[in-house]
Amino acid sequence: MKAIEITAPGKIRIIEKEQPQPKAGEALLQVLCGGICGADVASYTGNQPFTTYPRIPGHELSARIVSIPENDRGLKAGDLVTVNPYFNCGTCYACKRGLVNACRDNQTMGVQRDGGFQEYITMPVGRIIDGKGLSAKELALIEPFSISCHALSRAEVKAGDNLLIMGAGPIGLFALLRAKALGARVLIADMLKSRLALAKTFGADMAVNVKETELSEACSAFTCGNGFDVCVEACGAPETFLNCIDAAAHGANIILIGNGKRETTFVHSILLKKELNVFGSRNAFTRDFETLIDLVKSGKADVLKMVSGVYAMENAAAAFEALAHNDGSLAKLLIGFGE
Repeated sequence: MKAIEITAPGKIRIIEKEQPQPKAGEALLQVLCGGICGADVASYTGNQPFTTYPRIPGHELSARIVSIPENDRGLKAGDLVTVNPYFNCGTCYACKRGLVNACRDNQTMGVQRDGGFQEYITMPVGRIIDGKGLSAKELALIEPFSISCHALSRAEVKAGDNLLIMGAGPIGLFALLRAKALGARVLIADMLKSRLALAKTFGADMAVNVKETELSEACSAFTCGNGFDVCVEACGAPETFLNCIDAAAHGANIILIGNGKRETTFVHSILLKKELNVFGSRNAFTRDFETLIDLVKSGKADVLKMVSGVYAMENAAAAFEALAHNDGSLAKLLIGFGE
């Protein structure tokens, strides 16, 4: 079978390898579609500290079951599914408390272990999630959507909340979709017009270009001067975290999804004065995947608007190059592996 391999930073190729054979408790899956994550791009550019080479990327997947052991979940050969790609150890303190998403020794497919950008993979039955009739493209978008869904669950976002999202990249846009489904009023901010235009099609109540509009004034007007109930940082930048602190109402929740690479300096007394809750968010639970599959199936979230292009497997290098030099006009790129 064929697989996509990052051999070294900046080098990617199609290789031939043996088709995997399922072990006890595993199913054989034919990969249909895969989304390229920011972590995959970081592996390609050499900016992913957890990646070793060579590495097969990919953890945003849809697949068709080829064979599967008898199971109590109703899964059978021919079903279209997605997978939970975060392999937890099961023995660390986090795992023992049920926080498997925050496993100390987590191995995410495509990062710490080979991923799903290959024609066939094996997967433990317990990690396979019923697609409930969604298309292969839709199912490939559930994993990144789940990152945002899990993040918002940390602060229990509810109908009527005023919610700020800093960053209109894919994760910020997925957070917008989830927040609107929960009934929140959402202001999303970014520097790129193309991303903000997409945010408006996703139902943003206000989309602010921070290059053209004073963010603090827009936030004050949106919340009648009260501040936001929930602020979501989806950039990973010190400046946007500080924006969230400034824009938060007293007693508000701040959720950090963006993976920061620079130090943030601030006087922490502001957290005390406002009595702010600051939540980190990592990965997702299987139940987040299931919630979103139901949401997309209901027609209340059109995730396909997120897709900027679909590349054939043979053209994977071009897709990675496009995202490595993305000017902000691209949201999600998908790779097609099979029918």
